[in-house]
Amino acid sequence: MNLQMLVSSESHFLVRVLNGTFQILDSIKDRIGLVVSDFFSSIPSSELLNARFVCRNGGIMQSAICHKPKTKDSLSERNELPPNPDGDMGAVFNVLDSMLKDMLDRLKSMREETIRTCVGFDSISKKNLHIDEQFIRELCMEGKVGTAFSLCSKVMHKYGTPSIYTHNYLINGLCETGNLDKALWIVEEMKCRGPSPSCATYNALIKGYILMNNIDKALEIFSTMDSNGITPNRVSCNILVDALCKKGFIRQSKKLLKMILGDKHDDPSLITSTIIMDGCFKHGDSSQALATWERLRSIPIDRITYNVIINGYCLKRDKIMALSYTCQMLKTGFMPDIFSYNMLIGLLSKERQMDEACYIFSVMTRMGVRPDRITYKIIIQGLCMSGDVAKANYFLCCMLENSIIPEPLIWNVIIHGYGKLGNVHRAEDVRSQMVASGVLPNVFTYNALIYTHINDQNFIKAYSMKREMLLHGVFPDAVTFNMLIGAACSVGDIDFALRLHGDMLRMGCEPDAITYTELLRYCCISYKMKEADWLFDRIRSSGIRLDHVPFLLLMKRYWGMRELDKVYVLYQEWLMIKDI
Repeated sequence: MNLQMLVSSESHFLVRVLNGTFQILDSIKDRIGLVVSDFFSSIPSSELLNARFVCRNGGIMQSAICHKPKTKDSLSERNELPPNPDGDMGAVFNVLDSMLKDMLDRLKSMREETIRTCVGFDSISKKNLHIDEQFIRELCMEGKVGTAFSLCSKVMHKYGTPSIYTHNYLINGLCETGNLDKALWIVEEMKCRGPSPSCATYNALIKGYILMNNIDKALEIFSTMDSNGITPNRVSCNILVDALCKKGFIRQSKKLLKMILGDKHDDPSLITSTIIMDGCFKHGDSSQALATWERLRSIPIDRITYNVIINGYCLKRDKIMALSYTCQMLKTGFMPDIFSYNMLIGLLSKERQMDEACYIFSVMTRMGVRPDRITYKIIIQGLCMSGDVAKANYFLCCMLENSIIPEPLIWNVIIHGYGKLGNVHRAEDVRSQMVASGVLPNVFTYNALIYTHINDQNFIKAYSMKREMLLHGVFPDAVTFNMLIGAACSVGDIDFALRLHGDMLRMGCEPDAITYTELLRYCCISYKMKEADWLFDRIRSSGIRLDHVPFLLLMKRYWGMRELDKVYVLYQEWLMIKDI
């Protein structure tokens, strides 16, 4: 790879080095030829230099041989021989040795310089590769997987194959964003070109398929690990056990645990046991969860394990045991975190014990745990359901003071709470505050306001809210029309109610059982039994699942009209529908 880089990026440097080497070799050839020729002949070096071009292609010795006949003639003509042939021969070879040694030293120094240059380029390439790999990992952690994938392709083309860690970061990022096909393709490329996939590589793939709710494919990937020479580890086990437990397959998860770990599956692992315990609690198997908890007594327990058992007792609505384990958590040196407090506040809110829930909230803030959106959402909903809307509005103001913008659900709950109390002005104020905070009202907001105005007997204002919805691009739903139809029927305006029913159909909003029940109730009250029978047939043909209310309305009215046969037929029909 280094040679390829050197040829591609610095080819001109090598050409210069090689050209200089060839020139040095030619110089050596020329000098040796001259010395040898001078030794065998008396021809001046200048003439021999001219003759070299004639015999250039013959080599060094051929240059000397070309002048050998002339050497003999010249010696005979001049009648002189070297006085000491042995001494001159030694001097010649000494000169040749020194020349060759000098040239070889120069070649050695040039070779070392070339090697140093290659090493320098190699170190620069490794440094650039390391920087690019780190950048790829950061992009993956930021969720910019597409950019990371493109950069990885360029790095592979320019510097070589990135490390296994970079590959794992990229595969994990692709799996988290749902690009499982591309992640699987990278794994196949790793098998062919390297680096070989590791256990972490397969764990990322398994987790990706589980996130896409494809447990079968995750198990298939897991089954190929052994055939590819990869031994599953505890992380592989925990990922699959967690997925199976969330689906309720507790027994299958234990079998998988035994298959992966073999004889060591009974050894208490904190993470694995916590996952199993959480799954047992969530699917109602408290005895198995507590048995798992007892096995964990022999090893140190962390805060997450305590949160799991506290949540389990909160699901069982066992306030005493939940608070007991919270105290035990404190005794072991673990401070309850935001999850611990949210679970306790949620339990107390479900039990309508809002004074205790507010006390836990105050303890939470004194302990330095900052409430989050979930905390405020739980306590505001609980207060509104308990009728203490003013206190719920106080917590709403606390959210705004702490720079936490409430979601539309929280605003809607408070508006609906004021509507139940008939406090229209406070409900409108909350809506105005909602818009001022940058939260756009949705269909549930308008439904809460419509309910507020209907509860205040202001039907005109309630209907005007429907027009305001459309002006702001919010389309009414079945609940909106049902409230307006019910209000129209309550004041005896059946024509307006039927017109709303027509608007409902034109806007593509399908009427439900409540819609027809409201219309049916008015027809029965006003003794319009022909219209009531038509509505009842419409309900049957629409395929809407009926409850007992329409039957009771009709039977009660026909009973008052002494039409007992129709009452009996309706009763028999109700018995047939009830058993389905």
